[in-house]
Amino acid sequence: MIAPLAKLIDWTATQVAALRMQTINGRSLRLEEALQFLKGPDFISPASQPAQVEFDDPLHFRFPTPQPSEFAENNVVHGRLYRCAECWQERPAIVLLHGGRDFINHRFRFPLIAHHCNRAGFNAATLELPYHFQRRPHRPRESDYLESAKTHAQAVAEIRALTGWLLGQGCPTVTLWGISYGGRLAGLAACRDARLASVVLTMPAVRMNLSAEQIIWRRIRESLQRQRAALEALNLTPFNLTLARPVIPKANILLIEAIHDLRVPKEAIEDLWQAWGQPDIWRLPHGHISFLGAPGVTGRVLRWLSPRLNKPFSGDQMTPPNKSLQATGATLSVLDGVGDSLLPGFVTASFPAPVPELWR
Repeated sequence: MIAPLAKLIDWTATQVAALRMQTINGRSLRLEEALQFLKGPDFISPASQPAQVEFDDPLHFRFPTPQPSEFAENNVVHGRLYRCAECWQERPAIVLLHGGRDFINHRFRFPLIAHHCNRAGFNAATLELPYHFQRRPHRPRESDYLESAKTHAQAVAEIRALTGWLLGQGCPTVTLWGISYGGRLAGLAACRDARLASVVLTMPAVRMNLSAEQIIWRRIRESLQRQRAALEALNLTPFNLTLARPVIPKANILLIEAIHDLRVPKEAIEDLWQAWGQPDIWRLPHGHISFLGAPGVTGRVLRWLSPRLNKPFSGDQMTPPNKSLQATGATLSVLDGVGDSLLPGFVTASFPAPVPELWR
């Protein structure tokens, strides 16, 4: 896509997102509590139990979240499983996870991707991330840094629980494919769970980035600028993917960069690429939003995944696979078309932090 057009689309989306932010109104954002939580053992637990999945029909399933919140609606995980026509339990699985408020991907694009997965001989599954869609609380909610950190932890725990269930059903491997916020969740999981065979991180939200200068609304821009020190502190924790290291082989990691992206700038992806030992990377001429229309990406990703999804997985959830299993594991696939951030105080009732410009 033409660079000026791709950037204009991203810039416009940023202004629209900024208008939906909530103000802080002087309340505490619990930064110190968030930093303690992120650096402690409760952020992402070493252990993970398989999800207790129940099906409402052949397609739709649900299970209790392994990390409950105070909102009952958010404590039930909803998803869809697109099975291969024959012997689905003997085929690999790709789990597609949407991004923040990413209804278009979740409702319309994912079924098409799942169709391609099934034709390629892979199962496909989707999850509704915390505080999205059916999981939105009926009453308004405000977020802060601690609540946002716990939401991340809840999402990763749910991804790992579904991974365990799929492997327990007999699927030989499972994959993570992520875009923006979804890519960041896939990255966090890849740094904790060696059962994953591979991960595809598409425009992953690498770290918190204060891009307030992009926002034309003065009140919102100034409010963001006042949080600079807090964001810098959070970037010294596991929130920053460049400070973590994957527990799966480098050969099983794919980064996809949109070189015209204003929401997750290419410099952030390049930093992650360097920090993670220069895994495979595709640099595509798109922006964050225009990437949704990029032709041929699904087929290309499935071809990249194919040799990595037809191997046994390592049973150890935390220790990297041994040399005989270098192409093994379960990979979860995450797709996100909008992008997210964890900026508290500017959140709607649907998600803890909707300002994608803060992640890079």
